[in-house]
Order: sequence, then structure tokens, then C-alpha cells
Amino acid sequence: MALKVLGTAGPKKATPAAKVGKYYPADDVKKPLNSRKSKRNPPKIRASITPGTVLILLAGRFRGKRVVCLKSLESGLLLVSGPYQVNGVPLRRVSPTYIIATSTKVDVSKVNVDKFTDSYFGRAATTSDEEFFAGDESQKATVSDERKADQKTVDDALIKAVESVEHLRSYLKAKFSLSKNDKPHNMVF
Repeated sequence: MALKVLGTAGPKKATPAAKVGKYYPADDVKKPLNSRKSKRNPPKIRASITPGTVLILLAGRFRGKRVVCLKSLESGLLLVSGPYQVNGVPLRRVSPTYIIATSTKVDVSKVNVDKFTDSYFGRAATTSDEEFFAGDESQKATVSDERKADQKTVDDALIKAVESVEHLRSYLKAKFSLSKNDKPHNMVF
């Protein structure tokens, strides 16, 4: 099927036309993208972090404080408490990335933490734009009476467990810090 065609630059071979497929849709069919909202596998938590383990916080407002791990939440965060009456750390969620697990354990079997989920710690609905721009003065964060009551019930049970171990109250109260000649990679927590 090669035909010789004379051109300005000399003879050229003509090539056959490319074959066209039988059917093409008029519109492109869009393939749905995979949703990122589907439920994923729960995050893995270190074996050294169990309910009742004393942890050292490494970041955030309470860095250097020792806290007691109460449970791990579905999101992979840890529910911890100081207890508040001992070292001022309230019930809060903490990322396991920013903690050091110690070998010290507390019996937290009598502390009821079934109520606390990730939704318990969620923020209230956001305000409208008008309310946002109307008030330039900052609003002071207030703790609800429900949260105070929950903190008290958890603290009461947790302090009984802490008091049963000698010197544990003063250990939780003491802040963790490193000095110039400390070598954390050689330390055993």
C-alpha cells in the first residue's frame, strides 16, 4: 500500500491511515476516586503503653509532667490524667508520639473511663462570621460543670490507687527534666 509521491524534496512514501477503534463514548466516563473518609484500621500503640502506666509528657502545655494512662481511644490518642489534684494535669487526650512510657504501673481497674471517647473532647459548634468579627476581645475558656464533675470522679478513684503505692504521689508531682550531663539514650524509664 506504499505509494510513491513526488514532493519538493524528492519521492516520499505515503503511509496508510491509522486504524480507528469501533466505539468511543461521547462523554468521558469518570471513575469515582477512592474516599479517604472510610474507616481505617485502628492505630497500633506501643506495647509499653497500657492502662495504668505512668507516662512522661514531652510536648504541650504540661511537658515534663508525669501522668497516668487511663485508656487508648479509637483515634489512637491516649486518655491521661495527672490526677488533677496531684500535679494539675486534667483529663486530656495525648498523642503517643509525644510521651515516654515508664516502668511504673498503677492499678486503674477501679477507675471507670467508659464515658470518655473522642467525641467527649470535641469542640462545640463554630460561631457565625458575624459573631467572629464582632467581638475583638478574647473570650476566656471556661470548663463546664460536667467536666469538673467527671474530673472529680476519676480523680477520687485514681488517687486511691496512687495512695496505695508508696512514694508514688511525690513521684507524679515531680517534674521530669534533663540536666547537662544526663544521657537519655542510656536511661531506663
